[in-house]
Amino acid sequence: MSRKTQSLLYGLPILAASLTVTIPTRAADPFSDNVIRIGLINDQSGIYSDTGGPGSVEAARMAIEDFGGEIDGKKIELVVADDQSKPDIGASIVQRWIDKDGVDVIAGGSLSSIAIAIQKITTDNKKPYLIAGPASSGLTNENCTAMSTQWVLDTYALARGIIRSMVADGNDTYYFVTVDYTFGKQSQADATKFIEEAGGKVVGSVLHPLNTNDLSSYLLQAQASGAKVIVLANAGSDFANAMKQSQEFGIQAGGQKVVALGLQINQTHGIGIEAAQGMSLVTPFYWGMNDQTRAFAERFKKRFRDRVPNETMAGFYSAITHYLKAVKEAGTDEGEAVVAKMHEMPVNDFEMSNVKIRADGQVMRPMYSVTVKAPNDVKEPYDYYTVGSVIPAEDLWRPASQSACPLMK
Repeated sequence: MSRKTQSLLYGLPILAASLTVTIPTRAADPFSDNVIRIGLINDQSGIYSDTGGPGSVEAARMAIEDFGGEIDGKKIELVVADDQSKPDIGASIVQRWIDKDGVDVIAGGSLSSIAIAIQKITTDNKKPYLIAGPASSGLTNENCTAMSTQWVLDTYALARGIIRSMVADGNDTYYFVTVDYTFGKQSQADATKFIEEAGGKVVGSVLHPLNTNDLSSYLLQAQASGAKVIVLANAGSDFANAMKQSQEFGIQAGGQKVVALGLQINQTHGIGIEAAQGMSLVTPFYWGMNDQTRAFAERFKKRFRDRVPNETMAGFYSAITHYLKAVKEAGTDEGEAVVAKMHEMPVNDFEMSNVKIRADGQVMRPMYSVTVKAPNDVKEPYDYYTVGSVIPAEDLWRPASQSACPLMK
């Protein structure tokens, strides 16, 4: 796929990527230029394209189609761009979208550092920002804004959901292999907090660059540490490479556990069920959870390479659907009015029921403890997880009493 911006109207190309469109100044009409324009930006062709990328675009198209493609006669337009996992490129595209192309809402961002830049731009311009993909807990903590909402997961909830039970089971020493950017560092910081609170100890850590093919030196350091648990604080192809290479070095066979803080089902598929079997994780969404999630997944598979959606893709659908509901209820696409309505309305769709959005922008959804099945237990494609307990929202997300977000005071 080209790294240039694509523009899509209801899923169809409308203009060449090299062109720009100047939108007339907002008039008295409650809908700017008679179009509700959604800008979706994330990694479309690089390290994170498999976890979001084109799959998130398909989920967004489904949300728009399910809404009828218009609100009160105003067309819903989807504009898509590749941020190439680079903050400067992502910020530049979003700024241009708002200044010149009449985009009303931003969704996505492939990295947390890109999301932080988008938060500032959307706040300055009073545009809603739907975070689906970036997972630093700082996005709803010290970097929170009144215009952004966090839809899928974050490093605090992932660490809280996984680590505490592991320490309680006697896994008391940890070594981190961490990707060297915001998500990885925040994942390690959040997990370390829960390890130490539970009486465990971090015996070491190592940082690796983003998009590293050969992680052998980092994994060998982790293996040599003797830690009972090696935590992979990375995602995308970095995680897939780390898991495959940990198997090659016999880390799990030697008795050390390998834990992922960012595992999604497409990554489980990519590394193979043999390598992933037995891993424990928490997730806000699993396609085979119930009849509603399964029905959504079947629709998605028919449209997208016969693949099931992961939590990021489902999150795009939910975020865009809730945004469109709020636009309809507010009777306008003016940003502050729409965000106020989003907070006022509970989230109800195929994956969430009566979920509230907190003042810091956190969508207060539950998660699920799951375990990767053994190969012999897999009955159909992507039938990879055994679902355990439901983890209530209040046992996952950062408590309001610990928040550094001014909106929570």
